[in-house]
Amino acid sequence: MPARRKPTSTNKKKAEQQLKRAIKRGDVTPEPKKPTPHRKPKGFRLGPTGQPIASENTAAESSRRLQSTFIKLPKNYLEETKTLASTVPLQRPIMAQQTVFAGYDHGMRKEDLTCPRRPKWRFDMTKIEVEHNEEGVFKKWVDQTDQTLAEWQVKSSEMLKATPDPEDSHPPSSAVPASPSYYERNIEVWRQLWRVTEISQIILVLLDSRCPILHYPPSLAAYLEGRKAILVLTKIDITGATRVEAWNRYLHAQYPHLPIVSVESYTEKEITAVHQGRTQYEPSIPHYFRQKLIDAIKKVHAEMLEPPERVKSNPSWLKTWVPPVKRSVDWDSLLNATGAKVGAVVGGPAVPQNKLAINGSFPEISENQGDGIQEPEVLTIGLIGQPNVGKSSLLNALFGARRVRASKTPGKTKHFQTLYWTSDVRLVDCPGLVMPNYIPMEMQVLAGILPISRVSAVPLCAYNAANFLPIERIYKLVHPTTNVPPVKDKRTWREGTKSEELPDLNRPTWTAMDILTAYADAKGWVTAKAGRPDIHRAGNALLRALAEGKISWAFWPPETPREALSSELNEAGLGIWIPQDKLLDAESDQESEDEGEDASKGASSEEEVDSDVVEEVDENNATTSVIGRFGALAVSDESDDDEIDDEGE
Repeated sequence: MPARRKPTSTNKKKAEQQLKRAIKRGDVTPEPKKPTPHRKPKGFRLGPTGQPIASENTAAESSRRLQSTFIKLPKNYLEETKTLASTVPLQRPIMAQQTVFAGYDHGMRKEDLTCPRRPKWRFDMTKIEVEHNEEGVFKKWVDQTDQTLAEWQVKSSEMLKATPDPEDSHPPSSAVPASPSYYERNIEVWRQLWRVTEISQIILVLLDSRCPILHYPPSLAAYLEGRKAILVLTKIDITGATRVEAWNRYLHAQYPHLPIVSVESYTEKEITAVHQGRTQYEPSIPHYFRQKLIDAIKKVHAEMLEPPERVKSNPSWLKTWVPPVKRSVDWDSLLNATGAKVGAVVGGPAVPQNKLAINGSFPEISENQGDGIQEPEVLTIGLIGQPNVGKSSLLNALFGARRVRASKTPGKTKHFQTLYWTSDVRLVDCPGLVMPNYIPMEMQVLAGILPISRVSAVPLCAYNAANFLPIERIYKLVHPTTNVPPVKDKRTWREGTKSEELPDLNRPTWTAMDILTAYADAKGWVTAKAGRPDIHRAGNALLRALAEGKISWAFWPPETPREALSSELNEAGLGIWIPQDKLLDAESDQESEDEGEDASKGASSEEEVDSDVVEEVDENNATTSVIGRFGALAVSDESDDDEIDDEGE
């Protein structure tokens, strides 16, 4: 109950105000403040053992520790890119070579970028000692990675200043400065990856099939070297069978020792009046893709049950050898796993495991492996990958229900989650991490790796996207200059002497800022004070539509011959855009819902750490959800958290 207010008279209140003014003028010396009594820190209470226990008030603080941290772009860079986005014309039609993904390493050594590894530790070390070692190693790794990426950025700037080759696969954007590359800088998020890789015997690496090599950088490949991993291509319903098959061949050539599986995580729901005609999706994986995934896991499991050659050659070692995984697994139950217990959160990292992988190093074999080591009680499969690749969505599809939260915001999963698939197999969902890679920031935004609402260089990202996709054609936008009446030529010319040709106003030159302005005009978005087209809100919506799959797009693998490309798309100059049945209409296109909402379209967007990046956030980036005019009258049995939109996870 709040404390009772003390009654005060008007004269007393007036005297207090006069005293404050006198103290402010210096006429009166203020009285010394009374010392505040010592209070116990809030948020903690003592448990039965005398140790402090965190209360609910510390949940927010614990969550903030796992928020992703990135660099902050300087203001002069933002102003420069905004100016260039307004002046540099876009190349139209889009060249066929731009549909083939080309690397951005510019000759840099791929071995220089690595993922931080957890330093070795012993059971007799205290928690403070372990964390101190981890923080020291992580700080050195951040300094080294920053230096490597700074050298790469300088080299990229030199490459952009050079005369562009008209046959180059990259857009001729020599005037645009080289942007930095983002990567996870919070050690607490990396610790989640360390825990997952330690307790997992088989690792599923999820890759967005629209451009898989963006999500499987050399740093991650080197980190998983020596581990049993399976590459899983997601969102294949967006990419299409032809490009998925091309990426399968490319990845098989690059990583012949890794099995590759393609999956779908959503199926279309029956349209009802409650959904107002919008396509809805529910988590579900077709039987064909489930069978392929289980067969790949089963094959890797069988390989791990085979002793190494040096153990087979030594009878004494072979007699005491213990496999690193559980021997007997009921694979039929995985194929038909249903019911309320599937995906239950029971158990966790404390389940007995092979101690060979307990200290951060992962040896393949030990000569005295049979000494005190027991066979694991369950088969642990970890799911890792960058944000927005569909890890939580795949878990929900395998369970046939929403067991973990999946969102179209990159980075919704904060902690790694352990859930049982069956009594023999448990799955571990790891938060998404932005791995170090020689990829500029605008390409990371296009791939949906970074949260769109927290990207400050919106014009630059829109310029990069417009170089690969004809956004003005996708949304049937009207150029802003067409609203201005043309200037009439009033000069007098003698017959046959008029040599100048007036510009063709039917085919105006587009810039990235023109696209944002035209989209804002079509949606009716204006700024509050000046009433100008809200380009930040328009860019925010366009970039989210690309990341969430509302606009279907996909790259072709590197070194794809021109003959293999679709001739129809190349002749039309559509770039990486994959047209659907009809073009989008900017006026009727509904704006994406807030990124904190639960997700949507099958294989479109994803989950993971609600990244509160250290970056300038433009207030105009805020968006609102657009619903039908009778949306307030709709009655649904499902909650908002269970509803899946037409575009998203």
